[in-house]
Amino acid sequence: MTKDASPANAMVAVHQVLQEVWGYDSFRPLQEASIRAVLDRRDSLTVLPTGGGKSLCFQAPSLCIDGMAVVVSPLISLMKDQVDALRACGVNAAFINSSLTQQEKRTVADQIRAGQIKMLYVAPERLLSNRMLEFLQQTPISFFAIDEAHCISNWGHDFRPEYRGLRILKEWFPAAAVHAYTATASQPVRDDILSQLELRNAEVLVGDFDRPNLTYRMLRANRRLQQVLDVIGRHRGESGIVYCISRKEVERTAAALNQMGTVALPYHAGMSDDERKNNQDAFIKDACDVIVATVAFGMGIDKSNVRFVVHAGMPKSIEHYQQESGRAGRDGLESECVLIYSGGDVVTWKKIMQGDSQAASGGAIESLEAINQLCCSPVCRHKALVEHFGQPYTHENCGGCDVCLDEIALVEDPITLSQKILSCVLRVQERFGAAHTAKVLVGSSEQRILQLGHDKLSTYGLLSGDGLDAVRMWIDQLAQQGYLRRTGEYQVLSLSDSGRRLLHRDGDPRLSVPGQKKSSRRNSPSVDSWEGVDRGLFEALRTIRSGIASEKNVPAYVVFGDATLRELARVRPATLEQLAKIKGVGERKLADFGELFLEPILAYCQNHHLETDVKTAPAPAAEATAPRAVLPNGNSMAAFDHFRRGESLEEVAEKLGRAVSTVAGYLQDFLRHEKIADPTPWVDEPTRDSILENLHLLEEGRMKPMYEFFAGKISYDSIRIVLACHRNAQSASESPA
Repeated sequence: MTKDASPANAMVAVHQVLQEVWGYDSFRPLQEASIRAVLDRRDSLTVLPTGGGKSLCFQAPSLCIDGMAVVVSPLISLMKDQVDALRACGVNAAFINSSLTQQEKRTVADQIRAGQIKMLYVAPERLLSNRMLEFLQQTPISFFAIDEAHCISNWGHDFRPEYRGLRILKEWFPAAAVHAYTATASQPVRDDILSQLELRNAEVLVGDFDRPNLTYRMLRANRRLQQVLDVIGRHRGESGIVYCISRKEVERTAAALNQMGTVALPYHAGMSDDERKNNQDAFIKDACDVIVATVAFGMGIDKSNVRFVVHAGMPKSIEHYQQESGRAGRDGLESECVLIYSGGDVVTWKKIMQGDSQAASGGAIESLEAINQLCCSPVCRHKALVEHFGQPYTHENCGGCDVCLDEIALVEDPITLSQKILSCVLRVQERFGAAHTAKVLVGSSEQRILQLGHDKLSTYGLLSGDGLDAVRMWIDQLAQQGYLRRTGEYQVLSLSDSGRRLLHRDGDPRLSVPGQKKSSRRNSPSVDSWEGVDRGLFEALRTIRSGIASEKNVPAYVVFGDATLRELARVRPATLEQLAKIKGVGERKLADFGELFLEPILAYCQNHHLETDVKTAPAPAAEATAPRAVLPNGNSMAAFDHFRRGESLEEVAEKLGRAVSTVAGYLQDFLRHEKIADPTPWVDEPTRDSILENLHLLEEGRMKPMYEFFAGKISYDSIRIVLACHRNAQSASESPA
């Protein structure tokens, strides 16, 4: 580690620190410019997307100038993770928060007085206490770094009032520069940060919002649990996050995933502090693969190897989606982001927002509509996200979203279809919303439609063969593409100027085929960054890393990130000198972990007859994709344990608060999934025998003839249960031994 450098040589010192401490030989885009602002002691605002390396922008220069840097961080878990990572690299860093005992706080204070701490992490409310401010005035401060700075703005998506008080730093420490850092900040948020912190002549640096290593997919909900499991199946054994809108959905989804063999833990604000901390620690230390969470989870996560993020429900804004999906692939490796949405998600969010005056005043409904439109429209996801934050996107094909990968099937004649929808909007005199218009188009016999005489319109039933959900989706897509406008409290539809031109076939709408997906050109993430990596060795190194992390009680990525492990499994260094050349291996980590990894690498190569110190290696062969299984939904899964105990339909219905007919459907899922051949826990033996003796009454699978034969003495539910078990028994007997 270098000593404090003079201003003239400061940047040289930073480059040396970058190599010696972090094991990197170059900066990411904009990092160097941000660091120069710190070295020049000039206030600054740096906006870099998640994974862009914001932390290094203040960590690296803090080691090269006199004094202690104070880092304002909003969460205890985030402070601990960053301090653990710094200490693992040999940096003297500390935090002060409520998790420390009084003796531990006194120890940190003594270290600060002795000039032994280069970086101190503290929460805004603690920093702003008079006692802390007076203490820090007695300490040489190099600068203040405000992490997650968007929290200061009520235009932002994570406004925290305590951040507003940070403006007094300029009064208490007039000689110290203040630097703000965030991942998501539109122009109004950036302006608010500069104003609230009273930054003077600040350097404003805004990085590229695009995350090319992420593949985005946006899917209409169709058996959500199945869709979530599809993503997990593509990333078996890797870390991922599943976001749900409600706490109830979190609990139900986590339970269902565990029953399907995925180690998953829940996380939401309704859990105790200890439960949340334990589950978060388990995820960070790779003790579980998946965390299922509400948006209460994530800001405090500095986990670099999250390979997928699934939103099992639409987030409430594009800003939230950018930040939450951005928790995937922070190490720069390929990762997948899947958003599963439905119209019901919008309704759910609006109900949640009704009791939040701040959300209403902050334009939350407009933000919700924006993310809804993004989900519904078949437009390049990378382009839409980047342009939302005011940056141009010039690529014609991003190669990393469901639209550009040609996974979304499009309507062959979208203009004619659009004309039918737009004509209907005109026929109802542009006085109704999407729901009513769609019902007219599909020919609904709803009383209101008949009363208004809309069943007499020429467009009535024009799309009766397409279904209500499809028509609603097309209306949403036309609105998102600007051919329709929504106005007023009831979101009344009207034609825009471009919509009127489209009536004359002047336009280029894109409408997707509902429920139909083309064969993906990239069903799994790109293997580019796996090129030459021996996957067996990689898994062996992951196991070693996990053991070291557990012993030291730190997150696994603090030892080495996935990118470093892949490089080790690709190059397979034979000496410590060669291992030191691997990206992410600094001097301290080489000393602490070098031998622990070198020995198993050499042993693995010897056992598998592999060469070491490899410069290039061929890409691995593509792996076969497992066939998709039809799986039950989360509601069904919640009932499985009850059925395993042999509880009746009535008992399960009472415990779950569901109708018996609904629970009967859950039982069908249970019987299929568990391959149950004996129906007698739910149907008595005489009834079972009667049904099996009369299988000849079934006509092409139709149960009605059998039901009528029994004259109502045997219910449809009983027939379904017995038939399901009978099919399972037949399948078992036909299977090869």
